[in-house]
Amino acid sequence: MEQKYPHLCSPITIGKTVFRNRMFSAPMGGTDITKDGCIGPRSLKFYELRAYGGAAAVTVSECMVHPSDGSHAFRLDLSVPESLPSFAYTADAIKRHGAVPSLELSHSGQYAGTYLADKNKKASLAQWGPSAHIRPDGVEVKALDKAMIDEIVAAYGSTAANAKRAGFEMLMVHAGHGWLINQFLSPLFNHRTDEYGGSFENRVRFAREVLTAVRNAVGPWFPIELRMSGDEFVEGGYHLDEGVKIAQALEDLVDIIHVSAGTYQGTFGITHPSWFEEHGRNVYLAAEIKKHVKKPVATIGGLSDPAMMEEIIASGKADIVEMARQLLADNQLPNKVMSNRDDEIVHCIRCFTCMAERPATFTRRCTCNPLIGRETEGLGELQPSPHPKKVLVVGGGPGGLYAAYTAARRGHKVTLCEATDKTGGLLIGEAAIPFKYDMYLLGETYRHLAEKEGVEIRLNTRVDRAYVEREAPDAVIVAAGSEPLLPPIPGLRESPIMFPAEDYYLNKDKIGNTCIVLGGGLVGCEMAVCLARDGKNVHIVEMRSELCPDANVRYRPLLMAEMAKYNVNIHTDCTCKSVDGNVVTCETPSGEKVEITGDSILCGLGLVPNTAVVEELRGSAPYFRSIGNCVKPDTITHTVYQGYHAALDI
Repeated sequence: MEQKYPHLCSPITIGKTVFRNRMFSAPMGGTDITKDGCIGPRSLKFYELRAYGGAAAVTVSECMVHPSDGSHAFRLDLSVPESLPSFAYTADAIKRHGAVPSLELSHSGQYAGTYLADKNKKASLAQWGPSAHIRPDGVEVKALDKAMIDEIVAAYGSTAANAKRAGFEMLMVHAGHGWLINQFLSPLFNHRTDEYGGSFENRVRFAREVLTAVRNAVGPWFPIELRMSGDEFVEGGYHLDEGVKIAQALEDLVDIIHVSAGTYQGTFGITHPSWFEEHGRNVYLAAEIKKHVKKPVATIGGLSDPAMMEEIIASGKADIVEMARQLLADNQLPNKVMSNRDDEIVHCIRCFTCMAERPATFTRRCTCNPLIGRETEGLGELQPSPHPKKVLVVGGGPGGLYAAYTAARRGHKVTLCEATDKTGGLLIGEAAIPFKYDMYLLGETYRHLAEKEGVEIRLNTRVDRAYVEREAPDAVIVAAGSEPLLPPIPGLRESPIMFPAEDYYLNKDKIGNTCIVLGGGLVGCEMAVCLARDGKNVHIVEMRSELCPDANVRYRPLLMAEMAKYNVNIHTDCTCKSVDGNVVTCETPSGEKVEITGDSILCGLGLVPNTAVVEELRGSAPYFRSIGNCVKPDTITHTVYQGYHAALDI
């Protein structure tokens, strides 16, 4: 078979290990980590899913090597009876699907417990770093002495040996993102005056000692991957010129140089590129470092397009591409690329649901892929229904499309009816918001997948009870969505310059230079950023005391930063009372009147579920389910999940 992406699909040999392609699964933290650091069954399946999807290597993240890091993370500790077996079972689960199992060795240094949900425990942890100081958040950091440094170095070696014993066939040493090794490398953190600080040679000493200990533990042909930040992107840290020097200083001890970026503490949206950043925004770091080293180089950061990844390999910017969030959105991406089915790839929308769910519920979710976090229920291959049925799905938004797709995969005969002339629901409008265009594409991909599975899609088709009775389906899934909420604010509905935020894509050319956005939730704030990026003077009005409390914990700071960057005028504790011409009159809790004048008003005050459709069709078929916004306004994440399970229940 002639492959569409030959460079991406070509194997690479490192040492004596052959990797089946150039697509690696980057480290992603587990969820059911036991109290003593063992890998739980859900995490095992979580990593196995990426191996099953065709990744050449799957890295388990993060294994803390020493008790001075009090983070709740994996720990390979032979004194714990279940520890070694849990790692061995995980390595085996990855290996049996043809992938190389890798384990990330780490120490958080002065940021131990960063992701602990128990804030009291987090506050009680001792923090150790290269230099004694008080962190910006007031936490004391103690300097590691030589004895502790030696102990930690030895722990890297012993953990590496145990990982090899457990069946892992590669190790990644985490030396980036502001963790301990990076803290020694960085002038931002390292202010020592002994042999571990000051000069460049001294700052790389700890890293060299760690890598030497790991190499001595695993032997000469065992692949070691160094994960580093090519540039820290913070004032006082190192930049790409020194990133090149770090790679050169350490390459004799490693087999792969994995170039990431930034620090978790200051550059979250760069380390994990948000949708405000370009896809592949960190590739140039790897490309520059590759010019100066002889070892294979890996790149990472917002990569999801196989054409882009093919060009990266073909042009010599990197030898390997690594993906984390993308292999949540579609764990089968490598298999699809290898078999020329790239049209079926579900692309990551970079919404951070996956990363926000861990601190929220200690689990994982993915907006695009309802299987994530529930991998113990299967690896995505659905069981055919023993009794195929006739299924009618009402509504062609993301939930309805995914329900139709899933039901068709199980062998049911599926018809999807959409009242408008296009599927996608609320995702259609995202095409007009450049940084959210991937969300629009998600709807397009779901439609394509449904059609490939044989779903009949009928556009401009409203479904009432008589329609259902004529079709006589065995199952009806109602995903009829919602409508914009337009409260009875005097003058609002009558205003010729008012448009629902959800209809922005239909009215983009009518929007003036000064815009007033009503509603400071997620929709309103994203609308404000979109308009401000387009050069508009934007005011946002919110009756609550803070903006976008409905945004997830990882995304909200980035969204707020964008509003600050583009000088959005923020009016919190401000309730819209009336609209008169081009003047919006608001009132504060103290009764103060605030008048804002604008050329356009965008209303993002919420959604109203289409419950009338639900009630009309309830009981119209032996199996009936309503999902998504027609039940109550909710996230796409939950809507897709509900659609998936509604189809599984038929």
